[in-house]
Amino acid sequence: MAGEKTGPTAVVPFRQFVLKVHSRCNLACTYCYIYAGPDRSWRARPPTVPAATMRQTALRIAEHARTHRLREVRIDLHGGEPLLTGPGPLLAQAAAVRAALPAGCTAAFGVQTNGTLLTRDMIDTLAAAGFRLGLSLDGGTPGLNRRRIDHAGRPSWPAVSRAVRLLHDRPEVFAGILCTIDITAGPAEVYDSLRALDPPMVDFLLPHANWTSPPPAPLGPAGRTPYGDWLCTAFDLWWDGGPGPRVRVFTEILGLLLGRPSSSEAVGLSPVVALVVDTDGAIEQVDSLKSTYEGAAATGLDVFHHTFDDALAHPGMAARRSGRDGLGAQCRGCALVEVCGGGNYAHRYRADAGGFTNPSVYCADLERLIRHIAARLNATVALN
Repeated sequence: MAGEKTGPTAVVPFRQFVLKVHSRCNLACTYCYIYAGPDRSWRARPPTVPAATMRQTALRIAEHARTHRLREVRIDLHGGEPLLTGPGPLLAQAAAVRAALPAGCTAAFGVQTNGTLLTRDMIDTLAAAGFRLGLSLDGGTPGLNRRRIDHAGRPSWPAVSRAVRLLHDRPEVFAGILCTIDITAGPAEVYDSLRALDPPMVDFLLPHANWTSPPPAPLGPAGRTPYGDWLCTAFDLWWDGGPGPRVRVFTEILGLLLGRPSSSEAVGLSPVVALVVDTDGAIEQVDSLKSTYEGAAATGLDVFHHTFDDALAHPGMAARRSGRDGLGAQCRGCALVEVCGGGNYAHRYRADAGGFTNPSVYCADLERLIRHIAARLNATVALN
């Protein structure tokens, strides 16, 4: 792409900008790694992003696009819960970015929401401004969403189910569903219930955990791969089930097995192309790092005093952009490294040994899933 260098010193610019418009949430999900995790930096930040920070962030995005001759950028408005602001600040942020971008560069806008505040009018307003909306759900039934409760302990499902129905009628706006895996819920129940909602995309997310704060201990003998087994069952349902949503983790692995680059931090070795700007203008690494320790996502940079090229040079960003060279010896020597990529960076953390240079805490689960998908793919190719 124009504006990028080639060779070992290649500079891959940021193309995705996650902008926090509200730093609080109206839900208190029991597994939330932001508000129930080790990083409490959200407490010191303004609940809503000030207009001046919006404008300065837009100028920094435009500056980065101009420097690297980008033709398109992706802007994701997040929180907390971004819809706590109402649609006004979201529209203002989009307008500021569009006004600042250089000629020849366009922006695609998205909002990731828990869905509880969505109304038909809000969807119409955001759709008219070119937004696409993604939902966070744990499944398509009240029982599967029992962990997604508000601060008074009330279930979020009644409001979310209404949002799903509204978005189903607006397929051009509905971006898809993010679903964090709960292995106490059966994969068939979860997948079938989500498929029944008819989303264009589903992404199954491993719970943010690491060697210091491991995932819930599975029952059964050592060496068991509960998350890998769960995902293998879900994959078979998806692979054999005919038309249904695109499941991102599966299509990413299939693409990598076929030699394509990844577009997700969950697998593969492609450089990270996303950064976060919080409500106070702080430039940060991805939120998943906040599941490891206090300040793990911080860079010490902000949009008022630093460019996004400064962020490219930050040691933490560089470590996450170094591909195979940033992995530990065990991962570099693994036959699956090109596909697995060491897994999600945050899942490699171990406080007492190696920091982020360990294999993923889900290493065995990822191997189980990748080998299963490869076997299914090979069998399909052999039959044809």
